[in-house]
Amino acid sequence: MSTPPAGKLALPELSAMKRRGEKIVMVTAYDMPGARFAEDAGIDMILVGDSAAMVVLGYEGTTVPVTMEEMLILTRTVARAAYRPIVVGDMPFGSYQVSDEEAVRNAVRFVKEARADMVKLEGAGPMLSRVRAIVDAGIPAVGHIGLTPQTATALGGFRTQGKSAEAALRLVEDAVALEAAGASLLVLEAVPGPVAREVTRRLAIPTIGIGAGADCDGQVLVYHDLLGLSEGHLPRFVKRYANLSRDIRDALEAYAAEVRAGTFPGREHQYTMDDDERAAFEEAASARVAR
Repeated sequence: MSTPPAGKLALPELSAMKRRGEKIVMVTAYDMPGARFAEDAGIDMILVGDSAAMVVLGYEGTTVPVTMEEMLILTRTVARAAYRPIVVGDMPFGSYQVSDEEAVRNAVRFVKEARADMVKLEGAGPMLSRVRAIVDAGIPAVGHIGLTPQTATALGGFRTQGKSAEAALRLVEDAVALEAAGASLLVLEAVPGPVAREVTRRLAIPTIGIGAGADCDGQVLVYHDLLGLSEGHLPRFVKRYANLSRDIRDALEAYAAEVRAGTFPGREHQYTMDDDERAAFEEAASARVAR
């Protein structure tokens, strides 16, 4: 990997934050404004998540349809506007499941074409060789276990994982295996707090929780969820820090009402001409019409 630009948070700093007990802040973003707001807020990491399938591209209830080309466009857009945060490109379903070679090829595209700093892929088991291959190619990888949205159907839907002792132990084993495969970071989604605490205690790499309790080394939420841009049912782990959907709707309704009433644009929103130039223009225009 090339040397990160000046001001970019260095990857080793994440592990140093874990050792110091400093929480890592991650948020998703999918466009330039989202990345810029995250930058200004001092966010440490931006995940360009395949959640874009649902919150940006309009697919209901699944992340599966989003394509490599779509994810590359979104990641490239975010990377242009994010200078300090580490940008993680989320590898979409089908971009790494087929083979190690395919996984490396697509991970390279995220780094080369979209300027991602890291890539994320879901699962353990067969995916361990994918992580290993990507890391061997010189690309930092983020693991993701617990609720893995790309394979949610096989897990029985969007449900908490690791609720039984046996399932919880498998998650711990998967986490250890992903670290051994070379993952630099691990996302834990929708798992009981005690399980996430044990994983975090055992690993030297940082853990990022989303519905995994307060003992992870950091947290991530979906941009649209925390800002109140998403509507309808939200997972239990989401906290809304704003209600922008209401504010946006109110603003659009006010704009529409003023346009229809003829009160927008007002004089203060219009460009003017010098009086002499306007008079000359009106005289010339009248003469042309007369001809």
